[in-house]
Amino acid sequence: MREAIVLAGGFGTRLQSVVSDVPKPMAPVAGRPFLTYLLDRLRNQGYLHVVLATGYLHEKVEAFFGKEYHGISIDYAREFSPLGTGGAIVNALQHCHEDYVTVVNGDTLFDIDHSELIDLSVTKRTQLAIVLRQVPDSGRYGAVETDADGQITAFREKDPTAGKGLINGGIYRVDRHLLDDHSIGEPFSFEKELMQQRYHNERFYAYASGAYFIDIGIPDDYARAQKELPLL
Repeated sequence: MREAIVLAGGFGTRLQSVVSDVPKPMAPVAGRPFLTYLLDRLRNQGYLHVVLATGYLHEKVEAFFGKEYHGISIDYAREFSPLGTGGAIVNALQHCHEDYVTVVNGDTLFDIDHSELIDLSVTKRTQLAIVLRQVPDSGRYGAVETDADGQITAFREKDPTAGKGLINGGIYRVDRHLLDDHSIGEPFSFEKELMQQRYHNERFYAYASGAYFIDIGIPDDYARAQKELPLL
């Protein structure tokens, strides 16, 4: 069974000027929460169980979705103090049943074919496979580099002068045992304290996709989402 974790606990600090009464993934886009667009795509990709990792204003997420959404069974993994992305994933894994789980950021939509990500994970026998996206302003996010075989060779810090490059698209296929060294309730960053610390010694893989990508974390892109997402 395909299972996914959606990191849906964001405060939406940069969106406070336009959205202040709901968590960032619940920001309205063309009349409905951004999170519905993510869940619709997960359902279409064959995911039958999703764990929503919630925090800030978690009750608004739970009140909207309940235990089921269009055929997807939904569980909630609440954090009562900030856990970071890594801590949120560990917390959410307690509600998962499979060894391999897909993790999706709740404030970005990357409209990939998930079969490609799963195939990479299986073919390379890797505990972590991620999807990259080429953007014109990689310095806003930090760039990721790979060798010819797709193995990750470097993570570059945010750099306003970096220009075009490949960035972490915010979708991961993770072997749950990769996080065995981390305790439930331990705050840490999955990106900085796991991926960027362990890629030197472990074989993590990535591939680039040209699929539609949007990050609603800043007002300009949130405004763009209002026009583009209903047309997908």
